[in-house]
Amino acid sequence: MTPAPTLRLARLRLTDFRSYPVFEQRFSGRIVAIAGPNGVGKTNLLEAISLLGPGRGLRGAPAREIGRRAAGAPPLPWAAFGAFEGPQGAAEIGTGTVGESAEGSRRRYMIDGEPARNQAELAGRAAAVWLTPQMDRLFQEGASGRRRFLDRLVWALEPGHAREVAAHDTAMAGRNRLLAEGRRDAAWLAALEDAMARHAVAAVAARRALGQRLNLLLEAGTATGAFPAARMDLACPIAAALDEAPALAVEDRLREDLARCRARDAAAGGAAQGAHRSDMTLVHLPKGLEAALCSTGEQKALLVSVVLAHAALIGAARGYAPLLLLDEVAAHLDLARREALYAALAALPAQVFLTGTEPDIFAPLLGAAEAFRATPEGLLAA
Repeated sequence: MTPAPTLRLARLRLTDFRSYPVFEQRFSGRIVAIAGPNGVGKTNLLEAISLLGPGRGLRGAPAREIGRRAAGAPPLPWAAFGAFEGPQGAAEIGTGTVGESAEGSRRRYMIDGEPARNQAELAGRAAAVWLTPQMDRLFQEGASGRRRFLDRLVWALEPGHAREVAAHDTAMAGRNRLLAEGRRDAAWLAALEDAMARHAVAAVAARRALGQRLNLLLEAGTATGAFPAARMDLACPIAAALDEAPALAVEDRLREDLARCRARDAAAGGAAQGAHRSDMTLVHLPKGLEAALCSTGEQKALLVSVVLAHAALIGAARGYAPLLLLDEVAAHLDLARREALYAALAALPAQVFLTGTEPDIFAPLLGAAEAFRATPEGLLAA
């Protein structure tokens, strides 16, 4: 795969964002290492960067919860601004709720001083992928977390995927409500089941396609350096059906199954079939083990493989490599894996932001990274 041109964040400015009343910092390095104790706002900075691309950022927080909180007051309106340099030239991207009331505020997006038309336009100018400590238990917890992780990967390449998932969930909630209330309006239920079937198949097809594309890179190791070859599997009856039949036939079958199972779903309190039943697994190919059976360090290494491969996919699809935001990523990596990570990052045509509690963890990057010490007030050159 041909390396993609680099997207670079040259300046970040924040107003009333999380813990920062005001923040401004310029970046010149392709690798940016930020060290500091817990609680000084390192993750807040990565979240702000993640919000300059499509989606709800690395925490997935509603816009109304992001603003800085004065004592006893609701969150303030907030803003984040980034000046980027990329293959399409310079771009200025802003987002936030400035000018909105604290309650019910909605995010707005600006590109070069003009309102962004849609998420796809934003995706054409900036994108980021990330790993956070919250992902460390991805393989020990429920399927919903893995499904959200997978959907974020899909969304980064297909901004319309979020609409399919939301439309499916809205139709499903309406159907669940009717069944719970004992209302058997056949026409209304049929309309909701039709919407569920159409959007479920579209959402699962996008997840399946992303998995197939990732697996070509994960199994070959061409984008993941010394990190383990892996395989992503989608555990989902709809995905299995798409392996055997065209999408329209799978929609018809799902629609029929939903109609037939109304009584069962009413008793269970929810639909037994749909896009909400997808799960994802990763297999450590050299060991032939599912991630859930691997050590914590091996699970982290598998996630690093996925993020590196995903960044390569975005680079090929968009014409530029996305920003990589790695929050405390080295915490569960041994020395050999840590050095492998730094070697892989040095070889990537991507700007990388790393955080850690101790500056010593970034010692192998001396001379290759722009280093900062994080404080509650901002960043100091290290």
